[in-house]
Amino acid sequence: MESLGELIKRWPLGAGMQAEAERHLDALLEEPAVRELRARHPELTRRDLRLNLNRIYQYVKEQRHCAACPGLDRCPNDIEGYYTVLECEVQSDKAQLYDRKAPCSLLKARQAEQQLRSRVRSFYIDESALGGSFSPTEMVTLEPERSAAVNHLFKYIKTTRENGLQKRGLYLVGPFGTGKTYLMCYMLHELAKSGLSGVIVYVPEFVEDVKSMLDEPARLRETIELMKQTDLLVFDDIGAENLSPWVRDHVMGTILNYRMNRKPTFYTSNHDLDALERHFSFTNKDGEEAHKGQRLMDRIRPFVDRLWIGGGNKRGLT
Repeated sequence: MESLGELIKRWPLGAGMQAEAERHLDALLEEPAVRELRARHPELTRRDLRLNLNRIYQYVKEQRHCAACPGLDRCPNDIEGYYTVLECEVQSDKAQLYDRKAPCSLLKARQAEQQLRSRVRSFYIDESALGGSFSPTEMVTLEPERSAAVNHLFKYIKTTRENGLQKRGLYLVGPFGTGKTYLMCYMLHELAKSGLSGVIVYVPEFVEDVKSMLDEPARLRETIELMKQTDLLVFDDIGAENLSPWVRDHVMGTILNYRMNRKPTFYTSNHDLDALERHFSFTNKDGEEAHKGQRLMDRIRPFVDRLWIGGGNKRGLT
């Protein structure tokens, strides 16, 4: 659509200019968007529209752009993701036309997704996993072996939405690559829509990073406090870490001691609960410490429902 400035440059002077302007106004008045505007506001006269020719032109131009939308990243409107809205008010028996910019549905969807992502923090987890395309149907149908566990997860999400934050979490256990992390990311994504905050932590790298935080006590306190206070906390691949007594007792223990009976904690692991207790009971520094492993498990086992996630290894498959 030709710009209004270009049209004006071609208009003749004097009476000819007025006649040309009227012809262009006639053309604009035939536009479906303008017809709809006049139907909503029959108080608008031809004179009112002529006085607001620039607004009308901008409105029609952006309506055309949106009708043939090329996508948000290639939006041709003056402000990406926004289109012109015209509103009419009657003041002192005269119709006044106003324009404003409104966000389109694509921009609102992007903003909503960004807001969801802002509620979920990840440590050492690929950010794309949190904003990926989740298909509940595929979760059930692609792997019949895990359908019972997936349905349990769906029920957990539904219960939390309806009744608020639960005190019990979930313990997802199964072989490598069966989608345990994927399911936890799906849960965080869905419950973020209900306003719940979440943190997912890849435990092996977290444990190594915590050791380096000994020289940064403020950062360590901030990290521990975040994991204590978030609504939903996921420890991903727990049991695969090289655990030290200090991390076990003063980091993991502190976080879980606070959360038990307050907020749910979730886990993914290749170890069942008994094997995880044996893992916690041995460290390279102090050797076998069964009572300390049991102490940590007392903050995990009673507060989770165990879900077996079976099926084939999906890693590396496209």
